[in-house]
Formats: sequence, structure tokens, C-alpha cells
Amino acid sequence: MQENITSKELMLKKIRKALLEKRDNPYPNLEDTPLYKESEEMLEVLFAEQLTAVSGNFIYCENGIEFIENILHLADKYKWRKIYCWEPELQELLTEYEFPFYKTDKDFELAEAGITLCEALIARNGSVMVSNQNSAGRRLSIFPHHHIVIARTGQMVMDLKDAFRLIKDKYGSQIPTMLSTITGPSRTADIEKTLVLGAHGPKELFVFLIEDFI
Repeated sequence: MQENITSKELMLKKIRKALLEKRDNPYPNLEDTPLYKESEEMLEVLFAEQLTAVSGNFIYCENGIEFIENILHLADKYKWRKIYCWEPELQELLTEYEFPFYKTDKDFELAEAGITLCEALIARNGSVMVSNQNSAGRRLSIFPHHHIVIARTGQMVMDLKDAFRLIKDKYGSQIPTMLSTITGPSRTADIEKTLVLGAHGPKELFVFLIEDFI
């Protein structure tokens, strides 16, 4: 007489059989396996590649003079007239070379470009880490259509954990209340899956890495 087995019983029977079978772990050392493959590229090169891949712009400068030359070129190209900078050390540099900018938030609703510092550049994914500790706060990094970031070579790190190490070394127990990473210009594909840049923030991101900076 053939035993009647329901589909549920058959499924449970297969599960019990599978559990009794000895199966080799296909990934025996998964926890010890690094998440990323090691890269032999220079951090600056890797960062530039990753930033460019997400529609960002990378400009390397040996010193402040090269920075001024490059930002003058961008200002002429994009016809910037209202450029805002609230970082005292950047203001000093711009003033030294008579570069026009706004020191206050007068007519800020008309801002075309904002110049800020950053906490770190993360080479792995081309991201910029910013915090609310800088004088620019958060407004200059999200409101103007063009965001210009100034970084020193010592702020270039490989991974996010390295960026947090810089933060800890810099601030100790007084960690900023706001830390954020920026990966390329603002973007969204919410409407009909069409990628749009600048939907919720800057539509252009320029990262200046200056070798010899004050």
C-alpha cells in the first residue's frame, strides 16, 4: 500500500535530509577575507578615478598660485559672479590674490558657488567627508549649484575607517555632531528612472587637492 505524503511532509523530509548531509563550506575563511582587493595605485590616482566615475571633478595643484589660476579659469568658464567662502584661512588666500568672493551670507539665495574645506578625502570611493565644525557649516556644501572643496594631501586616506581615525585624532572626544560624506554631485533617478544631477544639491563638484597649502 502506497503511503500518502502531503506536499508539506515531502518538503520537510527534504529539509531533514539536507540537514543530515555533510556539506563543505564554500567560503571557509570569509571573515578573514578582505572586502576589497588591495590596490597598488597611489591614493591620489585612485581618488581621481573614483571621483570622475561619479561625475565629480578633480584638480591637483602644487601650491596656492596654481589653485588661484585654476579657480579663475572655472569662474570664467561658468560665469560665476556670486562665490561664497566663509573659511578664514581660505579667505586669507583668496584675498592675497585679490580673488572676489562673499565673506557673509548677503544675497545667499543667489549663490552660484561655495568654497569649503573638508575633513578627509576617501580614495576608495572618491568621497569627501565634511563636518559642521568648519566655518562653512552645511549650507555652502549643499545650497550653491557648484561646490568647490579644498583639501590638503595629508587629508587623503584609503577607507572610511581611516577618515574616522583622522577625525578622532583631530577632535579627540569632541567629535563633530554632523559628519557626512559627499560622493559626486547631487543626483536622483526617482522620476522615470532618469538620472538627474543637481536635484537636491550641487550639480557640480570640484575637489582641489593642494600639495603646499597654508
